[in-house]
Amino acid sequence: MASEAGSIVVIQTQRMGDLILTYPLLLWLAREYPGHALTVVAEPTFAGPLAPLSPPAAYVPLARGGELAGRGHDLVVNLSIRPEAARLAGELAAPRRLGPVADAAGVVRVGGDWQLYRASVVHNNRHNRFHWAELNALDVVPVADMARTVWPAPRTGGPGRRRVGVFVGASEPDKRPSVDFTARFVRELAGRGLVPVLLGGPGEVELGAEAARRAGIPVTNLCGRLGLKELAVIGQDLALLVTPDTGPMHLAAWTGWRVLNLSIGPVSAHETGPYQPGHFVLRPRMSCRGCWACVRERPVCRAGLDPARVAYVAARLARGEDCRLAGARVPGYELLRSARDDAGLYGLVPVSPDHRPGGRPDGPCDAREAVGGLWQAVFGWFFGAWGEDRAALALAGLAAGHPALAGRFSRSLAGLGAALGRDARQGSVPDTGFARRFAPLVRPLAGFFERVLQNGDGDRPSRLRCLSLLARLAALGSRP
Repeated sequence: MASEAGSIVVIQTQRMGDLILTYPLLLWLAREYPGHALTVVAEPTFAGPLAPLSPPAAYVPLARGGELAGRGHDLVVNLSIRPEAARLAGELAAPRRLGPVADAAGVVRVGGDWQLYRASVVHNNRHNRFHWAELNALDVVPVADMARTVWPAPRTGGPGRRRVGVFVGASEPDKRPSVDFTARFVRELAGRGLVPVLLGGPGEVELGAEAARRAGIPVTNLCGRLGLKELAVIGQDLALLVTPDTGPMHLAAWTGWRVLNLSIGPVSAHETGPYQPGHFVLRPRMSCRGCWACVRERPVCRAGLDPARVAYVAARLARGEDCRLAGARVPGYELLRSARDDAGLYGLVPVSPDHRPGGRPDGPCDAREAVGGLWQAVFGWFFGAWGEDRAALALAGLAAGHPALAGRFSRSLAGLGAALGRDARQGSVPDTGFARRFAPLVRPLAGFFERVLQNGDGDRPSRLRCLSLLARLAALGSRP
């Protein structure tokens, strides 16, 4: 922790949801660096309307970011992927700069272990179990401090709160339910005595109008009629928001408006689900769930949503009857609740007590969840978030629940080591296809090595670091 007041700059020029997921970082920075001036470089379209809901900070648009270059700063955190943001991060003088930073020649390198890890999961996120809100902060905020943060529980429904918001859009068409689903869902809600309210921005005006027309019943349609401030205000009087993964979903969760997230399409609830505890996620029981980009002709995870069953879940939540959801079943999907794991980080807990995420009743967690948990434990150990016992326990759990997979894991690590040695002898730096040569089982580590070696131009320290991490993991597997 810095001992004297100074300046911290956070650069977040992505979409609305990304900005809201930066708010926890701003809270934690205020605690870790008391008295420091905090400046956020962000898009004014979102920063302005959301400023009353943001933790205290000065907001500056990217176009004026150069005004910060003449000052000294204690810390710069660039959370944006835009080239202009990397250039700005390179222009700001600070002893520590995290995230993408461009040098005078325009070469971009990523500062910080966790920011480098985050870069490595682009198109390689199958087994990532770290939420973006926490990846924003893990380089500067200890896990223990995150765990001590107490988030207010979302407002629960009740007999007197019958209105349910239904957000019809998303940043990508594949992330939202079909218009036909929305229309049928609205009818189902109304049939259960609830009052559906269609919500959306200017880009969803036509979607909202078509859903209302197909519903065939009187329905309040506010698509395109509310700004962000108005949406936050109206949410205080609604019992629930049913929504795909959207910026308004994060706005709702941040302001205590309870969420039922329909997590479909190329999105992972582990990464961008509603962050505060006490919200709900409905996601497909499919091996390809949580993808970065759909590789099928169409996102089949959208097709199986049953409006009647989803309306049953929404009605229980809207009425505050969470306890009656333990037996709820939506065929092909699983219902989870946002919570905190034993380390205090974001986690998804199955609502039905006799099911584990993706697993069989009373059986072990499915292979994908076991592997995801293992890599979460391993990278947290690598980067000092916790000790090796957590990683050892996760590896032992994989071996006990999926022995054949554990054997393949060991063999794949050996193959990864051989590839590192071969590239070192040849003096080659991995290209962007390096990680894809390996099975998804070990691709998280291969992807991280790819980024480490690229970040260091394949120099000796970067190669030694990769070999050292691999040796530590191999030794973990040989523990008695």
